[in-house]
Amino acid sequence: MVVIRLSRGGSKGRPFYNIVVADKRVRRDGRFIERLGFYNPVAKEGEEGLRIAQDRLAYWKSVGAQASPTVDRLIKQAAKQAA
Repeated sequence: MVVIRLSRGGSKGRPFYNIVVADKRVRRDGRFIERLGFYNPVAKEGEEGLRIAQDRLAYWKSVGAQASPTVDRLIKQAAKQAA
């Protein structure tokens, strides 16, 4: 199964997440198929904290990829920011 989930990067105490499409069997920070965007929970004022490529997200969902609960929450947050 193909999933849309977060892959952690950054250093200790300064997390940074890539939103990726990956096979469910691959480890969290391992190999992925495509990078759809990023999420920076510690973004300062004026910095971009969340970006998702909506066209690619729609494509992957149309072919059956399942988003994790956290990514679902971020998708709703990005839609709210865009509106």
